[in-house]
Amino acid sequence: MRRLFVILALLTFGLLTFALYEGMVAAPTEQTMGEVQRIFYYHVPSAVTAFTLFLINFVVSIIYLARRSPRVDALAVSTAEVGVVFCTVVLVTGPLWARPVWGIWWTWDARLTSTLLLWLIYVSYLILRRYSTSGQTPVIAAVLAVFGFLDVPFVYLANRLFRTQHPQPVYFGGPGSGADPRMTFALLMNMAAFFAFAALVVWLRFRLERARQDFEETQALEALLQPDVRSPR
Repeated sequence: MRRLFVILALLTFGLLTFALYEGMVAAPTEQTMGEVQRIFYYHVPSAVTAFTLFLINFVVSIIYLARRSPRVDALAVSTAEVGVVFCTVVLVTGPLWARPVWGIWWTWDARLTSTLLLWLIYVSYLILRRYSTSGQTPVIAAVLAVFGFLDVPFVYLANRLFRTQHPQPVYFGGPGSGADPRMTFALLMNMAAFFAFAALVVWLRFRLERARQDFEETQALEALLQPDVRSPR
């Protein structure tokens, strides 16, 4: 497993390097926004990766509620943590792109506000997992994850359903949407690179969570089997 991880890590590094070249060098400069538009190649893949991880978290949370499997619970918390990281990248790169283009860092429109709400939901999920000492914490967290995921489709549809400061969809936005093929290729390469990187991090986090679960289970068994030592009267 360690050798496989090293091989996949090297392949991911190579893919990230190639994607960086495609986004920063090979892709043409956008005529209206100029060089700042290249944030697009990181902003959008980060959002897609975060949404995908939250979708996996949603599915495995439902499975956990049905089966109460520790392995499933470990995957749920792992995908949530990594998803929050990528969602944070979205919230950072968005204002960095918006300031030179819109003249403002932030506006409370439907797309931006719902994205911030999504981030807060999953941060709350992680805080619950970290600080709650109840034995029902995984169940409560799974329920929160199931309902929290409902914000993901709203974020995706926000600039389709409402007039927002956020631009209209570049892809799947109807007639006239789309981009230069070289831009599309750079975007797809960065998406693939981000997916590969996220998968590696989730794998590492999952193994750590399983090790933590095994350690706590061993401690609980030792405490249960330890003889009750009473002080002499």
